[in-house]
Amino acid sequence: MARLVLERLDCWYGRTHAVDHIDLTVEDGELCVLLGPSGSGKTTTLRMIAGLVRPTGGEIYLDGRRITHLYPGQRGIGMVFQSYALYPHMTVREQLLFPLQAMRMGPAERQQRVQAVADLLHIGDLLDRYPSQLSAGQRQRVALGRALVRQPALLLLDEPLSNVDAMLREEVRASLRRLQQELRITTVYVTHDQVEAQALADKIVVMHQGRIQQVGSPQELYRRPANVFVAGFLGMPPMNFIEVEAISEGGNLVLRNRWLILPMPPECRKDLPRALILGVRPEHLRVHPPREGDPMAAEAIVIEPHGHEMILHVRVHDHLLRCRADPRQLGFRPQPGDRVSISFNLQHIHLFDRTTEQRIA
Repeated sequence: MARLVLERLDCWYGRTHAVDHIDLTVEDGELCVLLGPSGSGKTTTLRMIAGLVRPTGGEIYLDGRRITHLYPGQRGIGMVFQSYALYPHMTVREQLLFPLQAMRMGPAERQQRVQAVADLLHIGDLLDRYPSQLSAGQRQRVALGRALVRQPALLLLDEPLSNVDAMLREEVRASLRRLQQELRITTVYVTHDQVEAQALADKIVVMHQGRIQQVGSPQELYRRPANVFVAGFLGMPPMNFIEVEAISEGGNLVLRNRWLILPMPPECRKDLPRALILGVRPEHLRVHPPREGDPMAAEAIVIEPHGHEMILHVRVHDHLLRCRADPRQLGFRPQPGDRVSISFNLQHIHLFDRTTEQRIA
């Protein structure tokens, strides 16, 4: 187990600033997920930690030891690649033995360590098979075993579930989390899938355009996103955003645009910027039967059934909003083209400065 520290880590690819002076600490035994869209710098960060890419600037420390200058094999790190990178001519047993060849240990000890890892990953009955004889989930476990057999201080996972079908992904994800918690091995996991990140992470690092946008627990990032990007990236369906202006009317604050008037609670700050972005998650928009003269009257455009829930896409004037609702609690069954009314749960709205796109407390 080890503590990972990145200090002002920086990387350029020609004129592209792939990673822009990031600082990050991953605590001993923690599973940290680097989350972001393609091109956000998360895989480049992982490859710099592994020693596969040389940083343009900054330092990397593992358990207090500076490793920025070390070759990959000297860092005590195990890595699982997105493609698994299994050797097609080797059996599973040979795949697991291969990383131990350069280590000073006897044949009996090597076989003992291979068997221990195979038992841990439930691949003991696959040791004599070749990669072509394995399913995607089995290949993923073999690749993970090859990284673990060296007993690394740090485990790096580069989108390891991207080649696993949707039915198997949840099972493998749960196995990964169970294994990491049992071994208490410090882990950095890269993904663009926010559902995957929230299911696995002790800590999520949201990245965009080479910079860290926010670091925190899955619940913290979901409930208190630092900016518009984080708010829109986390959540399925994503958060609704509405441009409004903060106006004082009779000593009370009101959020207004040409179709929305939203009185704010008296305890709300009075020094808000005038130009704001109002954010509300689909589950915090309430749907009602149509009411005569309601300024928030909307038209149901699309109804998406999701088991015991449904996602309603509604149009209010020329603005499209997404609402999540339980059909059993609505009291009516809206259909595309029907008129409905919507309201906001004011305890769960988010305000962002329209200029900086940063959250306003």
